[in-house]
Amino acid sequence: MSFRVGVGYDVHKLAKGYRFWLGGIEIPHSKGSVGHSDGDVLIHAICDAMLGAVAMRDIGYHFPDTDPNLKGVDSKILLKSVQSIIANKGYSIGNIDSTICLQKPKLKEIIPEMQRTLEQILDLPEGTVSVKATTTESLGFVGREEGVSAYAVVMLVKVTKHE
Repeated sequence: MSFRVGVGYDVHKLAKGYRFWLGGIEIPHSKGSVGHSDGDVLIHAICDAMLGAVAMRDIGYHFPDTDPNLKGVDSKILLKSVQSIIANKGYSIGNIDSTICLQKPKLKEIIPEMQRTLEQILDLPEGTVSVKATTTESLGFVGREEGVSAYAVVMLVKVTKHE
C-alpha cells in the first residue's frame, strides 16, 4: 500500500503541582497533566496514530509506564522514536490532523507554536501538521477541567527508493 491512515486518542488527568506540556511546548496554567511521562496528550495521540497506521500497536506497548527509565520522559523523544519505527516500516508522514479537547486555558494564540514545534521535531514542511482546539461546552471531565484529551489522524506515505 502506498498510503496508510492511523487514528490516535489520549487523555490525561489535570492536577495542581504538575507542568502542562501540550504539543511539545509548556503551557502556562494552574494545572498540569498527570502521567508517567510528561503527559503530553497531543504528542501521545499522534504517536498512537502513527503506530496504528503501520499496525504496531500503541505507545504504551513500546514505552510502558512500568519502565522506570521512562518516568518523566519528554514526549518529544517518544515522538522521534515512533517516527523511526514507521521509517523502518518504509513510511514517512504525509500529514497530521489533530484536535485538543480542553476547557481552559484557551489555546488560540499557542496553536501556531505547537504546529511549528511538531513540524520541527518531525522535520516536516510547514503546513504538514494541523492542530485544532475545542472545549466540551463545560460537559464531562474536560468541561469540569479534570482532564485533557486529544485526537489525531495521521496519513503515512510509502517511501519509494530511487535507484
